[in-house]
Amino acid sequence: MLLTVVAILFLAAFIRSAFGFGETLIGVPLLAFIMPVEMAAPLSVLVSVIASVIGVAQDWRDIHLRSAALLVVSSCFGIPIGLWLLTAVPEQAVKSLLGVVIILFSAYFLLSKSRLRLKSDRLAWAFGFAGGVLGGAYGMNGPPLVAYGSLRRWTPQQFRATLQGYFLPSSMLVMLGYWTAGLWTPEVTRNFLHALPAIFLAYFLGRMVNRRIDSRSFVIYVHAGLILIGIGLFLQARAG
Repeated sequence: MLLTVVAILFLAAFIRSAFGFGETLIGVPLLAFIMPVEMAAPLSVLVSVIASVIGVAQDWRDIHLRSAALLVVSSCFGIPIGLWLLTAVPEQAVKSLLGVVIILFSAYFLLSKSRLRLKSDRLAWAFGFAGGVLGGAYGMNGPPLVAYGSLRRWTPQQFRATLQGYFLPSSMLVMLGYWTAGLWTPEVTRNFLHALPAIFLAYFLGRMVNRRIDSRSFVIYVHAGLILIGIGLFLQARAG
């Protein structure tokens, strides 16, 4: 199983490096096929912490500080609710909901032609809160934040950098919550340390790919794959 875990975390880190988000959308569903969600979520969030440290160090000048701060603060109120969902709700229900969230998010991303735009940060708290709930429960706080960045019409540089500015403190808060809840276990740490060299390699390769391929086409493939993963998770939960 260890090689499979390393391969999944490599893929998750690669996606994060290439596009600035998406590692939990890849990592948590795939890891959930071979381990409990309670272990998959902390593992995936640890990848997010490492990727955020690297991303902030490289792109800190482009971070939209006000947006990032508002999103982080509002996330703090959602994380405890997410942690409660993770520990109190049966795993089959967690997998079902996770599958539905992934399907809806990816389908919206692929099909929506909405021209909606947010001209200020006044709704940042709602997106940050939703990200906190999803982050605490499933380690996947990305979807609400990606939606928010799209609605704010940030430049690609601001989009990538501001997400890293959000993910670094929020992911660390989520990991603190996992530790408090007893979910950051020695097995989680052991799996992460085994995968660490692969994660660094994936981040390096992802940066190279980011500069060389048609990112729009690649994102389409990623989201199409995520829809299949979401369907698989939902069916797995129903069968259990």
